[in-house]
Amino acid sequence: MIKLIITGGTIDKRYNELNGEMYFPETHLPAMLQQSRCKLDIDLQLLMLKDSLAMTDADREVLSQACSTTGPQQIIITHGTDTMVESAQYLAKTITDKTIVLVGAMVPYMVSQSDALFNLGCALTAVQLLPVGVYIAMNGKVFAWDKVIKDRQAGEFKASM
Repeated sequence: MIKLIITGGTIDKRYNELNGEMYFPETHLPAMLQQSRCKLDIDLQLLMLKDSLAMTDADREVLSQACSTTGPQQIIITHGTDTMVESAQYLAKTITDKTIVLVGAMVPYMVSQSDALFNLGCALTAVQLLPVGVYIAMNGKVFAWDKVIKDRQAGEFKASM
């Protein structure tokens, strides 16, 4: 079984036509898994729906506790891309016996041309194949938690030096 913990981020945002803002009415992960025809045994847990810029260390501790107390050894976390690296660093210091893959999207799932389904598929494959550790799966690439940065100008994740 794979545990899929939902924390929010762009992947789950929706566009409000009335005021032009993005918001979180609900998670889209069940629909994404159904659309992808995913046949894996996945246990979904909605932990929070937050923009990652609003995530605090207290939120990261809640996330860490959710990871450490769950039974499955393979965990995927949906997360906003702005502070995904910081959360991966936090988890790597607190969880040492599970395979954790953080994933998100640059464009919300509900918006045309979203990268959400592709990134989720990459994360689902990665979590099954990687050894114990904390990783980020974005842009068709998988990075170890300590060897990745978000290149804001390029709009993608890249290996760090």
